[in-house]
Amino acid sequence: LQSNSCGPAFAEENKSSEEQAMIKTTGNSYLASHSLPDFHGCRPGWSSAFYGAECFDSEVHSYLKNLGKQKSSESQNIDAKKVELEQLLMMETKNYRKTIKFYQKLLQKERRSKGPETKSMLPKLRGQLQEMKSKVQFLELVKKYQMMYAEQWGVESYVLPTVIHNGKTDTMDMAPMDESSLLLYYNTEKHQCNNQNGVRVLQAGTPLGLMAYLYSRNAFLEGYVQQFLYTFRYFCTQEEFLQFLLDRISSTLSSASLDPSTSLTKICNRSFYILQAWIEDCYSVDFATNTDLLSTLKEFISSKVASLNGYGERLLSLLKDTSGRKSGSADQCSGLDNCEEESEEGRKTLHSLCKKLSKDVSRKNFYWKPSKGMGPIAQYQRERLQSGSAVLPKPCCSSFTEESSVSFARADEVGPFLLIECSAQQLCWQLTLLQQEVFHKSHPVHFLNSRALGVKDKCVAVPKAVSADTVSLKVCNLFLSKCIQDQYLLQLLKNADSISTWVAAEIVTCHTTKRQVNLLSKFLLIAKCCYEQRNFATAMQILAGLENLIVRQLPAWKILPAKVAEIMEELKAVEVFLKSDSLCLMEGERFKTLPTIPSAHVLAMHVQQLETGGFTMTNGAHKWTKLRNIAKVVSQVHAFQENPYTYAPDFKLQSYLRQRITRFKDADISALAADNCANFHQIPAEKHSRKIQDTLRRMKATFQ
Repeated sequence: LQSNSCGPAFAEENKSSEEQAMIKTTGNSYLASHSLPDFHGCRPGWSSAFYGAECFDSEVHSYLKNLGKQKSSESQNIDAKKVELEQLLMMETKNYRKTIKFYQKLLQKERRSKGPETKSMLPKLRGQLQEMKSKVQFLELVKKYQMMYAEQWGVESYVLPTVIHNGKTDTMDMAPMDESSLLLYYNTEKHQCNNQNGVRVLQAGTPLGLMAYLYSRNAFLEGYVQQFLYTFRYFCTQEEFLQFLLDRISSTLSSASLDPSTSLTKICNRSFYILQAWIEDCYSVDFATNTDLLSTLKEFISSKVASLNGYGERLLSLLKDTSGRKSGSADQCSGLDNCEEESEEGRKTLHSLCKKLSKDVSRKNFYWKPSKGMGPIAQYQRERLQSGSAVLPKPCCSSFTEESSVSFARADEVGPFLLIECSAQQLCWQLTLLQQEVFHKSHPVHFLNSRALGVKDKCVAVPKAVSADTVSLKVCNLFLSKCIQDQYLLQLLKNADSISTWVAAEIVTCHTTKRQVNLLSKFLLIAKCCYEQRNFATAMQILAGLENLIVRQLPAWKILPAKVAEIMEELKAVEVFLKSDSLCLMEGERFKTLPTIPSAHVLAMHVQQLETGGFTMTNGAHKWTKLRNIAKVVSQVHAFQENPYTYAPDFKLQSYLRQRITRFKDADISALAADNCANFHQIPAEKHSRKIQDTLRRMKATFQ
C-alpha cells in the first residue's frame, strides 16, 4: 500500500484551499466543544517512522478527500469523513470475518470428505479473501491518515522561533533568533512527480530546534514526530522534553482564542497532540520507569489544564488506561483484529489465514539453497513445511493436546526423551510462542544505546554471574547522563543465552551416541522450521547452542545423516543474511502479513553500527539524518509486533520446556560433557587390543 511516488511533494500539497476551509470549520467546532476528535488515535505508528512522507500515497489522499461529501453542497466535513470511514471499516471487517469462518468450515469439510466441489470452491474463496483483506488494510491506512487532525495545528517554518519564544518565562531578556540558528536544511533535486522546485529536507538542528520542529506543518505526516519519539534521548532527557511541552501549554493555554488561525491556538493544541502521541507510544519506556516524570505530568494536568478545558480529563484518562496495560506493546495489535470483540478462535483464524493466503511461506527472501530431502530420516519428512497446509495451525485450538500422547505428569523424570517424542513442528510452535511472549514486551527504544548496557558482539553482554541491575553505564553512553534508560534488552539477551545453553546441555547429557544423533537432528529440524516461519530469534539461539565448542567436537556429528547436516549450513546462511542488512526482514510485503520475530542481538548490533560516529556537526547541531536512519531501523520492532503468531498453545509442553530451560540456563557445558563418555571419541576394544599385541611383538623382536 505504500508508494514511492510523490511522497514529499504530496505532503507539501495537502493544504489545498478546500482542505483549509474544512480545517477552519472543524477547528472552530473543535475548540468550542473542548474535545479531541479521535483522541485515542493520535500516535503516528511505526509505518510513519519507517516510510516517512511516503507512508501515505496519492491514492489514500484522494480516497479521504472524497469521503464525507454531502450530496447537496459537495462541501467536505471532517466529522462526516470520520463517521463514513468507521462505518465502511466496520462493515468490511465484519464481512471479512464471516468469510473467514465460512472458509474454515469448507476447509474442515474438504479434509473430511475431499469432495471435488469443495476443492474447486476453496481457491476462488481464497482469492476473494485476499481482495477483502487488502481492502480492509487500505481502509486502516486511510484511518491512520486522519493524523491530519493534528496537522491542522501545524505552523509554517518561519513561526518556529515563536514556538520557542512562547515557552520562555524571561521573554524580555531573550535575544532574537531566526530559523537558521535552530535548524539546517538541504534541498533535494526537482521532484519527478511535478514541476515544483526542490523540497527542503531537515538535516540537523539544535535540541531546541528539533523540539520546535515538532510544531511544523506536516511533521506528523512526514514521519518526523514518530522518529523524534524514538530518538530524542540522544540529545535531551525525558524531563527536558516534558518541560518543553508543558512550558508551551502554560504560556498559550489562557491566551488561545477560538480562532484556529492564530499561532497561540496552534501551538497550544499541537502541544497536546504531541504529548498524547508520546504517552500512547512511549509510556512503557519513559513514564512507567520514571515515577517523578509521571507525577510531574499528572500534577500539571490536574492543576492547570483540567479546570480550563476537556483536555485535562482526557489526558488523565489516557494515562490511566495506558498504565493499566501489562506491557508497552499491548496496544500494538492491528486494528484488523481488535476493531470489534471476537472469540479467540476467530482471532487465530485471521492470522492463520494470512499465512495460508501467502503462497510463498519461507524461502524467497533468502538466497541459500534449501535441502531437497531428509534422506535416511524419512520419519521427519512430514515435518518439513513444504506445503501451505502444513504451515497452517490446526483449526481446532486443542489440536496439540489431542495429538500428543505423552504424559507430562512426570516432566522431570522424562528428561530429554520428550524432545525426541514430540515432532519438530510441535516444538517449533511452542518455542515460538514462548519467544513471542518476551519479544512483545520490547519497545524500539530498548534497542538504542546498547553499548552503555555492555552489549557487545558475540552476545557476551550478560555474564551469568552478573545481574542486569549491576551493569555499569560508565562507557559509551550515547544518551544524556540524566536520561533514564530501560534495560529490558538485557532480559531479551539473557533469555536467548539461556535457550542456547539449554540446547547444548540437552545434547551433551545424552548417554548414547544414537540419542545424541537423534537430538542433534531434532534441534536442527526445529531451527529450520523456526526460520521458515520467520522466527529468526529461536533459530539463531539454537544455532548458537549447536556451535558451542564442546558440542561441535562431539563424535555424533560424524554419523549425522548428510541431509540433516546440510541444515547447519542453511542456518549459517540465515545468520549471514540477517547480519547483511539492517532492514533485510522489511523487504517486500511479506512482513505485513506473516509474523516475524527478529534476533534481538543481531538487531542491537545493527543499531550499534548506525550509532558509530559523531552525532553532532562542527557547529554543535545534532545530525537529524543519522537519527532518522536509527529510528527507521528500530521501527521494525513495532512492525513485527503487529502480526503475532497464533498457534494453539500447549501449556503442558510449554511448562516442560520452561522447566528444562530453567534447569540448564546456568549450566557449565564443559562439566556436563566431562561426565558423559558418549562425548568422547572411543577406540574400539578389538582395535585397542590389536595395537597392544603389535607393540609387544615389536618389542620382543628387538630383544632377540
